[in-house]
Amino acid sequence: MTTTRDPFGGDDGAHPATPGSYGLRPEGGHLPDATRLGAVRLQVADLERSLAFYGLLLGMRELRRDAARVVLAAQGDDRALVELRARPGAAAAGRAARLGLYHVALLLPDRAVLGALVGHLAAEGVRLGAGDHLVSEAFYLSDPDGLGIEVYADRPRNAWRRVGRELMMATDPVDVDGVLAAAEGRPWAGLAAGTSVGHVHLQVGDLARANAFYGDGLGFDRMVWSYPGASFFGAGGYHHHLGANTWAGPGARPAGADDARLLEWTIEVPAASDLAAVEARLAERGFAARRDGADVVVDDPWGTTVRLRAA
Repeated sequence: MTTTRDPFGGDDGAHPATPGSYGLRPEGGHLPDATRLGAVRLQVADLERSLAFYGLLLGMRELRRDAARVVLAAQGDDRALVELRARPGAAAAGRAARLGLYHVALLLPDRAVLGALVGHLAAEGVRLGAGDHLVSEAFYLSDPDGLGIEVYADRPRNAWRRVGRELMMATDPVDVDGVLAAAEGRPWAGLAAGTSVGHVHLQVGDLARANAFYGDGLGFDRMVWSYPGASFFGAGGYHHHLGANTWAGPGARPAGADDARLLEWTIEVPAASDLAAVEARLAERGFAARRDGADVVVDDPWGTTVRLRAA
């Protein structure tokens, strides 16, 4: 993310982001408030190498595995977070030059859990990026294939602020000492139960097209639209389930079949009727969705696959 103290040009006009006071809903219908994200599916070059990262370093546990894939979850949880699929020899991701995944963001239960994880990663010698986004505190790293990973904890919603209908987000320095102190010395015991996929951030070719697909088509509310080169989308008042940026530049190409990449990400809605509504909105706007069993599957304009299922 580009660093900026205040993308709105000052704090004048900022107000508490009370429920219903922020966000722009698409005219043709929107995703239900109870929408959440499910597992992401990643293509990696070496399954064992990736397992050392996601399992030993980030502390996930295996739910299922076979010769070509592993499904991972947090400790004590049966909810899948990441599925790794092997493609031997897959080319490492070049995030600045490819459309598709910018990062997968793991939402931790609270600041104390984030502090314990950051302390663990620091002890392992991992170099981290960081950003205080006003609504959350986040740290960034890359997996062995160069795929971006964010780990973060939200601030309470009563601390979020808005300007007009737009939620305030920025990328400020993180109070790292405060995050570490929040752990209160608790030992690292693996990725904590209650961790979820909080959001997915994608590099896209055009923000207007992204707004048409992810906003008007899928039905996400627009939460932030003044951030330089990016838009942020959410459901149920969440700051974002999806980020879309054009920071890869005009010559960027989508990740290819032989690249390490995001194969698909999952949106979970409450009921089958919600899937039908999304399917209809997409069709009305010329986006071709397909059924895979009960799920609705659709590719965004740059080839990133989204799976929608009823929870």
